[in-house]
Amino acid sequence: MSIKKIPPSIRTNPALARATIADVARAANVSKATVSRFLNHRDQLLTKEIAARVELAIADLAYSPSPMAQALKRGRSKLIGLVVADVTNPFSVAVLRGAEKACQEAGYLLMLFNLGNDSRRESEAIEALTAYQVEGFILNTLGRDTKAAADAARHGKPVVLVDRRHQGMQADFVSLDNAGAVRLGLCHLVEAGYRELLFVSEPVRDISSREERKAAFHAFINTVAQDTVELQGHTFEGTENDEQGLDDALRSMRERAGSGLPGVLASNAVVTLRIVAAVARLGWRLGADIGLVGFDETEWAPYVGPGLSTIAQPTDELGRIAAGCLIERLRGLELPPRQIYLSGRLVTRGSSLAIANQTG
Repeated sequence: MSIKKIPPSIRTNPALARATIADVARAANVSKATVSRFLNHRDQLLTKEIAARVELAIADLAYSPSPMAQALKRGRSKLIGLVVADVTNPFSVAVLRGAEKACQEAGYLLMLFNLGNDSRRESEAIEALTAYQVEGFILNTLGRDTKAAADAARHGKPVVLVDRRHQGMQADFVSLDNAGAVRLGLCHLVEAGYRELLFVSEPVRDISSREERKAAFHAFINTVAQDTVELQGHTFEGTENDEQGLDDALRSMRERAGSGLPGVLASNAVVTLRIVAAVARLGWRLGADIGLVGFDETEWAPYVGPGLSTIAQPTDELGRIAAGCLIERLRGLELPPRQIYLSGRLVTRGSSLAIANQTG
């Protein structure tokens, strides 16, 4: 039996120089095709002596074949691409966890691309993940780049949209029932006695989930105000750097409320934290000077001020269902695009104390 001498640097420290199939072939004095036959369990095509040489070389080199390379040889990468608008948003992280669990259970790996809230990178994300041979996409993006939708369709890979629609893209869509969730939060504030209401959001234009929540806010105000004439509602859209604008909007709300207390509905967890910071700057107290209900139940919500009331989204389930829909498509399911809506859940804490309970 003839095996070439293996360099000590490879044999003793594979982390510094990971062995390749070519290294195994040289060490066993055979061709790469012979090593490939052995790895693919076709050693019946090899003599016992050659098979033993290859096996010994593999063991001595601590060689392990690349899962990616093996999958690509079979025409399947078992990779799914997930593109999120902002990985600092707790919603995106929670959806990622749910999708990752579902992918792992089905034997797939998830590759993440974070846009950093830059809609100009949506097409870049599609192209980058396609280069890694992903089999399909889960998109939780801003949805402003129509070219990104066209690029995904051009590559012929199935797509599932989460939370935000893409104009012109026919794909499975998984989302919170935004209108129902907004009504849930506003009904709670009204029942608690708040009559001057403010909806605070990041810029809404062309982002479907934000548009739906803003529209639901106005629809609620218009409907309820017919029976409750003192009910008033306004909206404010602001960016991360517009602290002054948010402070002014909150001051105006309190002035309009007069002797009553104003209530705020925040459009997501990022906005909720901005409002909490503004309340601190203004020297107010949550649940006493201002009521607050935010979207997204986070780990820190119970510990901020008197505890933040929230509308909990079923984020883990959203991620799981999105991944499940995509995997069904990858396995050959052919149906018209599906629309799947999940309900939110109200979690009440001290930030939206009922006015009647604030005395004494």
